[in-house]
Amino acid sequence: MKVRFWGTRGSIATPGPGTTRFGGNTSCVEITTNSGALLIFDCGTGAHPLAAKLMAENQGAINANILLGHTHWDHIQGFPFFSPAFVKDNSAAIYGPEGSHGTLQKVLAGQMEFTYFPVELAQLPAAISYHDLTEGIHTIDGVRIAAQFLDHPAMTLGYRVEADGVVVVYLVDHEPFSDELWRAGTPPGHIESILHDGDRRHAHFMANADLVIHDAQYTPQEYPSKKTWGHSSYDYVVQIASAAGVRKVALTHHDPGHNDDFVAEIEAKARALADQISTGLEVFCAYEGCEMTLVPNATARPFVAPDPSQESVSERRFHVLVVDDYPATLTLVTQALEQENYTVSSATSGSQALAMIEALMPDLVVLDYKMRGMDGLAVTKALRARPETQNLPVLMLTGMTDEPSTRAGFDAGVTDYVTKPFSIPQFTARVRACLART
Repeated sequence: MKVRFWGTRGSIATPGPGTTRFGGNTSCVEITTNSGALLIFDCGTGAHPLAAKLMAENQGAINANILLGHTHWDHIQGFPFFSPAFVKDNSAAIYGPEGSHGTLQKVLAGQMEFTYFPVELAQLPAAISYHDLTEGIHTIDGVRIAAQFLDHPAMTLGYRVEADGVVVVYLVDHEPFSDELWRAGTPPGHIESILHDGDRRHAHFMANADLVIHDAQYTPQEYPSKKTWGHSSYDYVVQIASAAGVRKVALTHHDPGHNDDFVAEIEAKARALADQISTGLEVFCAYEGCEMTLVPNATARPFVAPDPSQESVSERRFHVLVVDDYPATLTLVTQALEQENYTVSSATSGSQALAMIEALMPDLVVLDYKMRGMDGLAVTKALRARPETQNLPVLMLTGMTDEPSTRAGFDAGVTDYVTKPFSIPQFTARVRACLART
């Protein structure tokens, strides 16, 4: 398997003398398998030089598979300049997460309206197909690819490629689920010691990979002011990849405000942290033009995903119960969910919520942690004590991000946490991910 980086920058392209080493093009990674499958992860401005290479090297038809983590502009803005799409005998199968605002075709067509671009999407001569994905195992051009939702203010998928006896995992854009990575009273550095179920799931997804390509846009000092923006700091990536037994990690999605010297400093600090942890993890900052040939690994194991629902999340009308005794939060969350076309009920106390759940079972409960009288933990424990609500998803809203509070919630049976303050896009993405899993 061959891997090449064509774009490593996040948010916006940053050409210039300060980005010549690590590159200024936005996200784009090419993977080719021994069977000849061409997989392109994200289609930022790096897709333009990739397209030129494909056109120069291929005498026959080009059949590309483009897997988008999500459809924010820095991940799709190179598609109008993907020249193989302008040739009749070529094809492009485009994949992306189900549940985004608008279909893949509609989103890509939007940036190619005549106001913005001289050639509209429908005028492209190549055969273009569009495929909505959710979590689970997919076969794309004969390659086994697992998909899993990431934590970002948009529906975003990470991809795990298993082919040629190796595993490559692409995880851009992603933010830690919790401020605390490790559960108290357990030895750090192990997947089982990870506090938040979302971070633990994230580690399992990259377990024993030969190469993990991971968002690391921020330093630990920058991250607190950028929280809820949907990106990681390098220390989170190094620690979680080390716990997962990853062999090599490429830090990518470099911030547009970080020049080559700054990125090189991140690389040095990330390597020092990896050496301190002493697990043999190799760390580097991805740079444009970086090429790697991965050889078969006898310890590679296929990822086992839970059986996904056979019902499309986008096509079903879900019922969500919101429970909060603070009127402003209750109104904010209810309006946000109604705008996403959910059927929403509300309760202002834990006892009222339990009575409503017994009368009309919702698909998801959004529950405040701290309430007068019966708090969120007590409600969750009551739900888990009833056979009919043992598996009812509970999304907890809380401003309590300390380890004991988070641990107590998961021990009580909380499905997921969203910490305050949160952005509405981040919140609704987590809601949809919870529903997709159930």
